[in-house]
Amino acid sequence: MQSYIIQVVLFQLLFLVVYEVLLKKETFFSYNRAYLLLTPVLAFLLPIINIEMLSGFVPQESVTSISRFWLPEVNIGGVTQNTQQLPEIVLSKKSHSFNWMTIIYCIGAIVSLGIVGKKLFNLRKLFKFNVISKVKQFNIVEIPSSNVACTFNKTIFLGDELTAIEKEQIVAHELIHVEQKHSYDLVIFEILKIIFWFNPLIYIYQNRIAALHEFIADSNVIKIVEKRSYYEQLLNTAFNTQNISFINQFFNHSLIKKRIVMLQKSKSKTNAKFKYLVILPLMLIMLTIVSCTQEGPEEMAKESSISKQLAEIKQALDEGKELSEVERDQFFSIMEQIVKEESDLPLPPPQYSDKSSSNGIPGSDVPFALIDQVPLFPGCESLSSNEEQKKCMTNKITEFVSENFNTKIGEDLKLTGVNRVVVQFKIDKNGNIVNVRARAPHPSLEEEAKRVINALPKMIPGEQKGKPVGVMYSLPIVFQVHK
Repeated sequence: MQSYIIQVVLFQLLFLVVYEVLLKKETFFSYNRAYLLLTPVLAFLLPIINIEMLSGFVPQESVTSISRFWLPEVNIGGVTQNTQQLPEIVLSKKSHSFNWMTIIYCIGAIVSLGIVGKKLFNLRKLFKFNVISKVKQFNIVEIPSSNVACTFNKTIFLGDELTAIEKEQIVAHELIHVEQKHSYDLVIFEILKIIFWFNPLIYIYQNRIAALHEFIADSNVIKIVEKRSYYEQLLNTAFNTQNISFINQFFNHSLIKKRIVMLQKSKSKTNAKFKYLVILPLMLIMLTIVSCTQEGPEEMAKESSISKQLAEIKQALDEGKELSEVERDQFFSIMEQIVKEESDLPLPPPQYSDKSSSNGIPGSDVPFALIDQVPLFPGCESLSSNEEQKKCMTNKITEFVSENFNTKIGEDLKLTGVNRVVVQFKIDKNGNIVNVRARAPHPSLEEEAKRVINALPKMIPGEQKGKPVGVMYSLPIVFQVHK
C-alpha cells in the first residue's frame, strides 16, 4: 500500500508540474479543466496497471519462489503462518500494539470530514433565505444585509446590497458556473480531501480548478458584457465572500489580479494544443515505472518453468535414473540462485565429490526440493503424513526461535525500526545442526542468531531413498525495536 500511495503522489506531482509549466497560461480553458479532472484519477489508476512489454525496459532481478527452504513467518505474540515456504520469522514483544498509522489516518479523515461538515452547515444557512427569482430554471436567492455573490449547483446567492448593474453582471458570470456544473468539480475534490487528507497535491488541484472556473466564466461573460466596465467592477468593488471551498465565488480577492491578467491575455494559438500531447510520453514513463516494480507474467512463467524442471528431476530420481552432468549443473545453479536472492548471504560453490551417489546428486547432501523425507523436530515423527510432519517441523523451529531469541539486544544496541537477521544452517545426516552462518545489522545480533540455532535439539535426519542425508535451511528473522 505504501508503494501504491508513493506512486500516486509522484504521478500527481508530475501531472501538476506539466500543468504549471506548459498549460496553465494557455486560454484553452475547457482542455485545462478536463486535464485537471482526469489526471488525478489517472494517478490513482496507473499504479494498478501492468503492461508486460514495458517491464523489459528496466532490468529486474529474478524473483523466484520455487523450492524455497525457509521457515514460515512467526509472530512471538502467538500468530504463526503454516506454509510450505520457509520465509521469515517475525519477532516482536509479547504485547498488543496499536497501528498508529491507521489511528493517525482516521483522526485526519475525521477532522477533514468535520471541516466539510462545517462548510455544509454554512451553506445550509444560505439556503434558508427565500428564492426571489428564476433564470433559465436556476434559482436566485437574495441574502439580506449582504453583498455576497456565489454559486452552488443550480442556485445563485446574491446580497441585497448589490446594485442592479452589479447583479446583472454577476448573474451572467454565475450562470456560466451553473450551466457548466462547476460545483461538481469542487465537490469531487472535497471528497478526495477527506480520503486523502494527507496529500497536499489534492488541495493544489482544487485550488487550480477553482481559479480555472473563474477564467472560464469571465471569458464567456465578456462576450456579452462590455470588457472595460467588467474590469472596473473587479477592481473597484470589495465584496464579502463565504469561506466554502466547494462553491464558486464571484469576488475571490486572491484571484482578482489573475482573472484580470487572463482577461487581457491574447487567445492562445491553435498549435499550442500540441502541448497536451506531452501527457502521452509521461504516461508511458509512469506505466514503465509501474510495470518494472511488479512481478509480471514473464517472471511468473519463469517460476513455472523452474518448478516443472524440478518436478521432472525428482521424478527421474524416484525412478532410479541418474542425472546427466548438465542436469546436475543446471539444478545446482537454480538452487544457488534461489538461496542467494532470498538470503543475500555469500554462498560457497557447490561441493562436488569424486563419487556421485546413485541418484546422480553429488555428495551426501540432498536439496530440500527433492528430498523424500524432510528432517524432523523431535516429537513430529508420530504424525502420519509428510505434509503434517513438515508443518510440525516448521512450527517447532518457529516456536523455539521465537522463545529463545533475545530481541532486547536490539534495544541495547540502540537500533530502531525493523531489523532483519538471516541465518543459514544444515541438518546433517546424523541430525546435528552444523555450518551455522548469520548476517545481521550488528555482529551481536549475528552471534545471538547463531546461539539460538545451535541450541536447537538434535533432529531426526532427512532421508533420500531410505538413507540419511544432510539438508540445508535458510531462516530470515525479523524483529522491530520499539522506542
